[in-house]
Amino acid sequence: MFLTVFLSCMLLGTLVGFLAGLLGIGGGLVIVPTLVILLPKLGVDPEVAMPIALASSLASIVITASSAAFNHHKSGNIPWKTAKKLMPYIAIGSVIGANLADLLPSDVLKTMFSTFVIFLASYMLFSIRQTVHRDLPSDNALKGVAGGTGIIASLMGISGGAILIPFLTYCGVNLLHAIGISTAFGMIVSLFGTLAFIIAGLNNPSLPEWSLGYIYWPAVLGIASTSTILASYGVRLANRLPVKTIKKVFAAFLIVVAINMII
Repeated sequence: MFLTVFLSCMLLGTLVGFLAGLLGIGGGLVIVPTLVILLPKLGVDPEVAMPIALASSLASIVITASSAAFNHHKSGNIPWKTAKKLMPYIAIGSVIGANLADLLPSDVLKTMFSTFVIFLASYMLFSIRQTVHRDLPSDNALKGVAGGTGIIASLMGISGGAILIPFLTYCGVNLLHAIGISTAFGMIVSLFGTLAFIIAGLNNPSLPEWSLGYIYWPAVLGIASTSTILASYGVRLANRLPVKTIKKVFAAFLIVVAINMII
């Protein structure tokens, strides 16, 4: 089972890394549904498949988002003055989200995940042509958004880019800067969320071999081994494509995932 999961996740990692660089997302919207389908077929208890998928997604995003953030930093796409102020709040939110995920039944988590993806896909589809420029809200409001993003991202096993990028672009932030901030936040969400999932799953007897808490290492190592290679190519493409093209790619990506979850 180790080898099967590892090789499957190596292929998955190539897509995850490219999307991380191009769209500022950690790839959790692809990783989570893939692992939820794959793990029970390989003998993992279905009741723990969802938290394992969420935790392993976040653990792999630690590496993927770090690579993407480094490349966006080199390209000057991360306004650190804004990002640094909000990082503690997104970290706190991610720990809260991981603990909530441990308490909720697997079916509830799956329903929440699919509903969330459908909502994001719909928003991005209908907001592609919006050109209205708004100011960022107050610091307190931004801190609230960061904390809420951390909770939702950890609950969904994602980096938070699918939430932050639409929000920041809605507020008039340059899209490349929004993607850059998202990759920086993805490092924080995934790191703190991973640690919380490890602690939450330490005493669960239903977990398979090669697990540390809810982290399933064959999946994490497989994704991480290939995702960092493709992240730099995604960043290069993000710097070349027109803003509208990137928005369309992002919207199409979310819609495909939403349809997959409905099926």
